[in-house]
Amino acid sequence: MTQTVSRPDAGAPGGPPGVLAALLALGVLAAVLALLAGLFGWYTHEMLLASGGIGLAVAALLSFLVFRQRLERREAALALHNVEARVSGIVDSAMDAIIAVDERQRIVLFNAAAERVFRWPQGAVLGQPLGMLIPERLREAHGGHIARFGATGVTSRRMGAQTVLVGLRSTGEEFPIEASISQHVEQGKKTFTVILRDITERVKGQQELARGEARLRGILDSAMDAIITIDDKEHVVLFNRAAEQVFGCPRDQAIGAPLSWFIPERFRAGHHDHIRRFGETGTSSRRMGALRIVTGLRRNGEEFPIDASISQISESGARFYTVILRDVTERVRGEEALKRSREELRELAQAANSVREQEKSRIARELHDELAQALTALKMDVNWIAERAGGGNDVLEEKLAAMQSMLDDTVAATRRISADLRPLMLDDLGLVPAVEWLAQGFTERSGVACELKVDEAQLDLGEPHASAVFRILQESLTNVAKHAQASRVEMALVREDGAVTLSVSDNGRGFSPQDPRKPSSFGLMGLRERAYALGGEVRIDSAPGRGTRIDVRIPLHERGER
Repeated sequence: MTQTVSRPDAGAPGGPPGVLAALLALGVLAAVLALLAGLFGWYTHEMLLASGGIGLAVAALLSFLVFRQRLERREAALALHNVEARVSGIVDSAMDAIIAVDERQRIVLFNAAAERVFRWPQGAVLGQPLGMLIPERLREAHGGHIARFGATGVTSRRMGAQTVLVGLRSTGEEFPIEASISQHVEQGKKTFTVILRDITERVKGQQELARGEARLRGILDSAMDAIITIDDKEHVVLFNRAAEQVFGCPRDQAIGAPLSWFIPERFRAGHHDHIRRFGETGTSSRRMGALRIVTGLRRNGEEFPIDASISQISESGARFYTVILRDVTERVRGEEALKRSREELRELAQAANSVREQEKSRIARELHDELAQALTALKMDVNWIAERAGGGNDVLEEKLAAMQSMLDDTVAATRRISADLRPLMLDDLGLVPAVEWLAQGFTERSGVACELKVDEAQLDLGEPHASAVFRILQESLTNVAKHAQASRVEMALVREDGAVTLSVSDNGRGFSPQDPRKPSSFGLMGLRERAYALGGEVRIDSAPGRGTRIDVRIPLHERGER
């Protein structure tokens, strides 16, 4: 770096140069006069000595002052040289390019960073016009800008505050720059210094960011779900096209509006607390309304159900919340319709079971009361005939004996069919005797040991619960007999906490509950449907080689109790 610095002229310290010269001349004059006076006898010997001494003293003083001023001048020059060296080192080590031009816009300073930015060596540009570093189409405007800046007298100013400036490398490549300009006057000459920075990467980043934002905007506007972003004051800062359709609100009206516009008044305080608590957790995202449906508010005042998730980010110390939501009006309507349909099916199944049980009970009672009684009467008549037929007719006696045996088998079959349809003791004696009879009959038919634990005091159940428990137990034992290959079955029937609980476990071969159901196999499905019809639940625990356990819980209601 080269600077022109004015140097102080010779003279007394702190005074003008003429004073020191005058004093020197006066001392010399005094010494000469003293010498002349001595030669011509103008003074006495003592006066001559005094005058000479004064002159010599003045001359010595003046010599000392001259020496001192020269020394100070050398020290000042050395200090100035050191300052210039330091400034030059700072300029050359600066990371930003520094260029100085004179009033004719000729380059007088070009640091190392400028060499790297413009890819010109310093020797090739010093003394050259500044225009060589500016694209040709912009040179005239740039020259006018510097001229106008020089006329303002302003010390410094940022260049290109409204637009990005453009520089020109030695290769002919144009590139964006950011610059500031300053001016100073030295010895009547004006110098302009420009500090500039190559912002190519920053501009590329801004352009890429702009393209990314455009792509994001396209994605957001093409999204089928409504997306809303709010600041920490719960004012809307992003509102996509789907949100416009969902809430019936144009984007330009929604931006800057409070989020409460889109929430029913009765939910606003709770929603504000929810966002505050979510922000305090620091969790990045969470589903809103996981246990219930959140309610939104259209601009026309209509409320509607929504399913939403919320996320949060912090940017420059500010916190933003983004809600992605979906209008689930149709889904809720479908779920309600499905729920009503299931309730209707449950009621229909319960009514069908009730009708079926009533029909079975009627047929079983008719078999027991009418057919069995008729068969019993017929058996008594056959016995009467056998008693009066007398001996001597072996064929008749054999026929009567066959008829008696057939009647006995028919009566037994009638009672068995009647009991299978519906054991009359279930209606006449209650659930506990019916269950005990069922367990005893299962052991007699299958040979599998059966242990039954029953809380008799608490099991006075009415319909339809008594029939449901009996049929579930009957179907469970049937499945054990058909598939389990078990040697032991344990059953427990208790009533607790407003519900009746039945458990059936065996030590058979078990199965995998995840396996697909076999065609035309409805045993376990029948268990579930009977329990579901009364609002109950069934849990099946089984694995190959570990046996099977079935737990059934059916809630009791007043109308279902005796």
